[in-house]
Amino acid sequence: MPRERASGSCERILRRGPGWRLGWDPHAERYLGLIGTDDWAIELTEPELDDFCRLLAELDETIRQLANVLMDAEQVTCELESELLWLEAEGYPHAYTLRAIFTGDRRCEGSWTAASIPGLVHAVRGLHVF
Repeated sequence: MPRERASGSCERILRRGPGWRLGWDPHAERYLGLIGTDDWAIELTEPELDDFCRLLAELDETIRQLANVLMDAEQVTCELESELLWLEAEGYPHAYTLRAIFTGDRRCEGSWTAASIPGLVHAVRGLHVF
């Protein structure tokens, strides 16, 4: 995954894959994080990015556990939230969409297709900011 060198000793990270983007810039004044797709992006504060990463990892783990009790044709909807963010996964355990609504001072919303989720989850787990 591409890494871009920022001034100073810490690196600015921009990871991307089919249908997703994830970024981290430790030198930014307010918006240190970035999430998005090929068509949109939202800059996030550190607490917003922390919550997004934590909740997405928890959501993915919950859906993986549900896969053991669902029949192949059953779909699932699962929601998690914090003070800053609401996440919803909808679909099959092996192929679900994701929607995020930020509920703090800024109000914004974004979504990802099922095809983009495995790469996004992998990148979030590797970011290590939460």
